[in-house]
Amino acid sequence: MRYDITGIRAQFPALAAGTAHFDGPGGTQTPQPVIQAITDALARPLSNRGHGTAGERNAETLVTESRRAMADLLGAQPSGIVFGRSATQLTYDLSRSLAKGWAPGDEVVVTRLDHDSNIRPWVQAAERAGATVRWADFDPSSGELSVEDIRAVLSERTRLVALTAASNLIGTRPPIPAVSRLVHEAGALLHVDGVHHAAHSLVDLGPLGADFFVCSPYKFLGPHLGVLAADPELLETLHPDKLLPSTDTVPERFELGTLPYELLAGTRAAVDFLAGLDPDAAGARRARLTSSFDQLEAHEATLRAQLDKGLCQLEQVTVHSRAADRTPTLLMTFEGRSTVDAYRFLAERGVSAPSGSFYALEASRRLGLGDTGGLRVGLAPYNDSTDVDRLLEGLADFLRS
Repeated sequence: MRYDITGIRAQFPALAAGTAHFDGPGGTQTPQPVIQAITDALARPLSNRGHGTAGERNAETLVTESRRAMADLLGAQPSGIVFGRSATQLTYDLSRSLAKGWAPGDEVVVTRLDHDSNIRPWVQAAERAGATVRWADFDPSSGELSVEDIRAVLSERTRLVALTAASNLIGTRPPIPAVSRLVHEAGALLHVDGVHHAAHSLVDLGPLGADFFVCSPYKFLGPHLGVLAADPELLETLHPDKLLPSTDTVPERFELGTLPYELLAGTRAAVDFLAGLDPDAAGARRARLTSSFDQLEAHEATLRAQLDKGLCQLEQVTVHSRAADRTPTLLMTFEGRSTVDAYRFLAERGVSAPSGSFYALEASRRLGLGDTGGLRVGLAPYNDSTDVDRLLEGLADFLRS
């Protein structure tokens, strides 16, 4: 394996401040190529999309290339890529469109494991349509959500199941392909929140089995933006509210107003940066992404093993991330000590590991942590073993203080 962590870290200007960042699940730091791409987009002629002027052509190129980049990252079709302000906004928009076809007696399934952005939009849309909301649980002792947990709440009236591909709180990765088969056998649609998952594993929309998949580039080294991926033929069946003169073509019918062209440039650059994590990878971008994500997962697995080993040596620490299949994201609490105090203690020592429930309110409550949650530690492509050492030393000092 060749993962040049020193070379990778050198491309993140924010790391020069000396902070060890474990706050990636809330948003990663930005590499120089992404920053430069945003700057270049704004420095060149830019106007509404078209083909007549340089500004129009630049805008058209940025949209087209960004759709292709995200399609490569997600194993999707460019014409099935929708851009929006955030994954939350896109989920709300989609919920309103789908709910037009719901009626009293229909059912929608949400889970206790999910971020609230994949719960509340569906709950509220169901309430407006008179549909019933059914809740799938997870095992708080293991952090696992199984196929049987979904099966228990499915019926012939189920219209949609909303499920995370990876918990942003405890990292659990549910068995999405198996869930997808079950959901489709019931005649329902599957909406997958991939915001946390896409930062750690390469997505392939077809085998994954998601009808709709949302993610956020700022969680994988890009700018603040949201992306929805779906089969274009499925998108053709939906008719969101839009302005009369706005195009009705897919995917543009879902994109309200002028797109943030400079952020699209940054998104494309982030995908290209990820494709270059393996400097020896060759071929088309999807092939390079496959090789690079293999290296990234191996790198993060090594650091997670170092972190797990170190935490086992610390008394008074309870780690709530226990699923067999999970991302390198750990939620922990401390016997008799506040995780907010731990966050502040670490911050004073240049280690960023925030405390909270991070909008995964239902999961935090199910774990017995109320609305407070815990201290969340997440790995990102730029973390190294020195970062992990600093975190472990800081936690040890906190527990002794």
